Amino acid sequence: MMGLLSLSRVFSLVSLALFVKIHFSLNVASDSTREARDLLKWKASLQNHNTSLLPSWTLYPFNSTNNSAHHKTKRSLCLWSGISCNHAGSVIGVNLTSLSLRGTLDEFSFLSFPQLSYLDLSTNELFGTISPQISNLYQLKYLDLSTNKLFGNIPSEIGQLHSLASLDLSENQLNGSIPPSIGSLSNLGSLSLQVNNLSGSIPKEIGKLMSLIYLDLSWNQFIGSIPPSIGSLSNLGSLSLQVNNLSGSIPKEIGKLMSLTYLDLSWNQFIGSIPPSIGSLSNLGSLSLQDNNLSGSIPKEIGKLMSLTYLDLSWNQFIGSIPPSIGSLSNLGSLSLQDNNLSGSIPKEIGKLMSLTYLDLSWNQFIGSIPPSIGSLSNLGSLSLQDNNLSGSIPKEIGKLMSLTYLDLSWNQFIGSIPPSIGSLSNLGSLSLQVNNLSGSIPKEIEKLMSLTYLDLSWNQFIGSIFPSIGSLSNLGSLSLQGNNLSSSIPKEIGKLMSLTYLDLSWNQFIGSIPPSIGSLSNLSSLSLQVNNLSGSIPKEIGKLMSLTNLDLSWNQFTGSIPPSIGNLSNLSITGTIPPGIGNATNLEGIDFSFNHLVGEIPKEIGQLTTLSRLILNGNKLCGSIPTELGFLTQLEKLDLSANRLSSSIPENLENLSKLFYLNLSCNRLSQEIPIQLEKLNQLSELDLSQNLLRGEIPHEICNMKSLEMLNLSHNNLSGLIPRNFEDMHSLSSVDISYNELHGPIPNNKAFQDASIEELQGNEGLCGNVSGLQHCNVSVSRRHGFTKARKIMFVIVFPLFGSLALLIGVIGIFITFRRRKRDLVHKEPNNQETFSVLTFDGRIMHEDITRATMNFDADYCIGKGGSGSVYKAELPSGDVVAVKKLHSLHANGSETTTYPKEFASEIRALSQIRHRNIVKFYGFCSHARYSYLVYEYIERGSLATILSNEGAAAELNWSKRVNVIRGVAHALSYMHHNCYPPIVHRDISSKNVLLDLEYEAYVSDFGIAKVLKVDSSNLTELAGTYGYVAPEFAYTMKVTEKCDVYSFGVLALEVIKGNHPKDFLFSLSTSSGNMNIALNDVLDRRIPPPSLEVEKKLKSIMEVSFSCLDDLQTSETPILSLSSTSLSVPADDLFLLFDNLVTEGLVNREALFLFATRRVVDGIMEERLWFNSPIIRGRYRKLFQRREAGREAAALVQGDDSFLEYAYEFRFKMCLLKINRLLFWVS
Repeated sequence: MMGLLSLSRVFSLVSLALFVKIHFSLNVASDSTREARDLLKWKASLQNHNTSLLPSWTLYPFNSTNNSAHHKTKRSLCLWSGISCNHAGSVIGVNLTSLSLRGTLDEFSFLSFPQLSYLDLSTNELFGTISPQISNLYQLKYLDLSTNKLFGNIPSEIGQLHSLASLDLSENQLNGSIPPSIGSLSNLGSLSLQVNNLSGSIPKEIGKLMSLIYLDLSWNQFIGSIPPSIGSLSNLGSLSLQVNNLSGSIPKEIGKLMSLTYLDLSWNQFIGSIPPSIGSLSNLGSLSLQDNNLSGSIPKEIGKLMSLTYLDLSWNQFIGSIPPSIGSLSNLGSLSLQDNNLSGSIPKEIGKLMSLTYLDLSWNQFIGSIPPSIGSLSNLGSLSLQDNNLSGSIPKEIGKLMSLTYLDLSWNQFIGSIPPSIGSLSNLGSLSLQVNNLSGSIPKEIEKLMSLTYLDLSWNQFIGSIFPSIGSLSNLGSLSLQGNNLSSSIPKEIGKLMSLTYLDLSWNQFIGSIPPSIGSLSNLSSLSLQVNNLSGSIPKEIGKLMSLTNLDLSWNQFTGSIPPSIGNLSNLSITGTIPPGIGNATNLEGIDFSFNHLVGEIPKEIGQLTTLSRLILNGNKLCGSIPTELGFLTQLEKLDLSANRLSSSIPENLENLSKLFYLNLSCNRLSQEIPIQLEKLNQLSELDLSQNLLRGEIPHEICNMKSLEMLNLSHNNLSGLIPRNFEDMHSLSSVDISYNELHGPIPNNKAFQDASIEELQGNEGLCGNVSGLQHCNVSVSRRHGFTKARKIMFVIVFPLFGSLALLIGVIGIFITFRRRKRDLVHKEPNNQETFSVLTFDGRIMHEDITRATMNFDADYCIGKGGSGSVYKAELPSGDVVAVKKLHSLHANGSETTTYPKEFASEIRALSQIRHRNIVKFYGFCSHARYSYLVYEYIERGSLATILSNEGAAAELNWSKRVNVIRGVAHALSYMHHNCYPPIVHRDISSKNVLLDLEYEAYVSDFGIAKVLKVDSSNLTELAGTYGYVAPEFAYTMKVTEKCDVYSFGVLALEVIKGNHPKDFLFSLSTSSGNMNIALNDVLDRRIPPPSLEVEKKLKSIMEVSFSCLDDLQTSETPILSLSSTSLSVPADDLFLLFDNLVTEGLVNREALFLFATRRVVDGIMEERLWFNSPIIRGRYRKLFQRREAGREAAALVQGDDSFLEYAYEFRFKMCLLKINRLLFWVS
């Protein structure tokens, strides 16, 4: 009986075990299936979901009656790529890093993965917000969502992940503050939030993360001070807070972080001194405090950091001397103290830093000599001591630095000669000793520096000659010896420097001729030999320097003619102004400075060149009026001043140029009327006055020019009838009068009759027997043909026939009135019609357009905007145009489609605009039923459409995007600065930028916001697209060019980012104005990363964009101006001033000071290495506000990289020493 009972109990236990096992198996199968299906659901939500994305993610069919089916499901899920499971088959790890996943986390079911401990979705293209549901992953230990495009706040629920050991949300677009709940993550060992848009203060709760080893909050917008509670993080090994807006003092509690090995607080706004407690960080290996506002002296306690290998305290306001205790840092490899106010002498203890490879003490106020102990630094690779007050001689011990590759001792007061021991520096690549008081000869030992690529010994007192063996420096790329007392001849061996790109030997006492061997320098881009005693002829070999962009041979004693071979230098351009001293070259027969970069006015002294037969100055930036003194050049045969910025009127005394056969004044800003005195130019065969602002009638006296063959008066504001006298000009073979305000019949002259419609279009009311023009009626032709005698007869006869004419008129009006009254019963009114479509008959064109669009049927609509809808119309001629049908106006409580007279005049003004990046405007129609504008059709449509389309956006690569931004900048610059009055677009947005087949940008709807509100004189009515309108407009209510500037900033960021940068705009509006955004955070990830060259351009564009988005009130100059404001006294004016004073014997110290000052600034500009340093540029990022950004925008548009004003402003105190040296040298 007992046996049966025991057997029954065993059976019951086995049955229970089997039930539990089957139930558990069924639950596991159910969980595995749910996890698999939820993962597949999330995969399906991704934008780039296709069969090639995660191909192993497939779900096998599950059959509950088949035991093997569960095994299949479990096995397939756990074998998916990136998926890890535990022994029970539940998902515990998801690793999908770097798979280009594009989508959101909205469909990721965090509830379905209770066992998940590892989640890595980093380096993808995920966007959207982080769901609070993430708190359900209560087993999660590792979470990495870095390098995506996630935005929004960090959810406070993340503080519920108590098992979390590592959290990385870096390199996203997260904003808001760090939630205090993060202090609950007691097991957290690593927290990475760098490179986001996080703001607010660092929460004190971060001090509760007692397990924290790594903390990186850099590259955000945090404000306030570092919370003292951070001192509680006893296990913290790395702390990165750089590039924020943190302020206050560095808390002394930071000295409690005894485990700290890395500390970076750079690029903030910290004030006060370095706390002495920092000396307690015995394990600290790297300390970066650069670019703050720290002051006081460097604490001696820093010498206790025996583990330190990297120390950077640069770009602060430290004073006092370097503490000798720094010599105790035996492991220090890099020491940067530049740009402070440190003084005293360089301590000899610095020679104990035997591990040092980098030492920069530049831009301070150190005095005394270089300690000889520096020769002990056998590992030193870079030594920068420039811009101090160091004196004495350069120690010979510097020759012991055998590892040295970079040496800069410039801008000091060193005396004596260069020690011969410098020849031992066999690895030296750059040697800068400029602006000192060094003397003696240049040691020939320099020839041993075979690795040298950069040598600058300028502005010293060196004497003697250049040693011939300099030709052995085969790697030398830049050689600057200007501003010394070097003499003798230039050695021919200089022609062996085949790598040379920059050579400056100016301001010396060289004699003899230029060696022909200089023609071998095929890579040379700049050659400056001015202010010497060179003589002889200019060698023809100089024409072989095909890379040359700068050549200055002035202030020498050259004889002979300029060699014709110099014409081969296609890259060479002339800058500055034309000196008045040119008037002394009285034997000149020809001047050709075309297509250079000349600025300023044409000097009146040019009128002294009475032997001149050719004056060609086209393609420059000359401004002012045309000097009347040109009328003295009676031998002139060819005058070309086209493509400049000349203004005012055409001088009347050009009539004196009786030998002139070619006159081209086109593409300027000349105004007023065409002077009738031009009729006396009997030899003139070509006259081009096009692309100006000339007004009035075409003078009939111009028809007396019997030799004229070509006449171009297009693109002006000429009006009235074309003189019939043209019919007697048999020599005329070509004429262009397009785009004026001329009317009436064209003359019966072969040139006019054979002219194409392109040469006549743009003149409302022209008629004649030319294809494309309307035919003239008889009365118009007869009226135009009256001679003066007939006009007199008409005046006499008129009283006799007045009564008869009046009677006929009354009868005609009565008949017309009766007919119109009858017709009104049967047809629609079509009064108030105004047609001006192209240059064809307006009514015919109107019919063609309405027919082509089926009376503006919706099927032909290709876009809609605030002022109307756009239709595509294919005309019978085969031309395709875009037609913008305008919305109805509401006037006096009623709706109308017609516009007042002012509308027509404004529209006609717009039709005169011609720019390669502005959509061509052909004309308009104002009709009782509807009014519309006719534009050029741009094939690819709007930029907004392209950016919103995945395929089209992928085709718009980075080079094309840079070109798009540049095109818009060109267009806005033209509208703001080349149109009179300036045109404010008021609606710059991606929908108003069109792209053609070549991805060239065209701005559309230019000026329409104004012309549709012609009664709004002050332009204060809100216009523009939401998201592009400057917020300042809300309180200024004043529309200026600056509103376009703001919109341009938004647009440029949109092109780079691929969508509207609303998150950046919000961040900017809530921050202090400084945007510290890395380019990689902005780039559109739908296309491959840009090349290094394009990346540089994109960084410049982004910098300018953020400057455009700054407060409009700080702007002095519209950002897109192509003409940058220079210093108060232009460089070339100073040269001219000096030239005149010397010539007239009126040299004074003030003139020399001005001259020398600008020479200094120009010299600084030549130091490209300094300006190309990212550290230097980064230092002044806070100073790149609207005014400076205007210069940079101009540089971007013009392809120039000039920072002249920055040089003048930021280096002025360093200039003073050099100016004094120059004054001494010149005197």
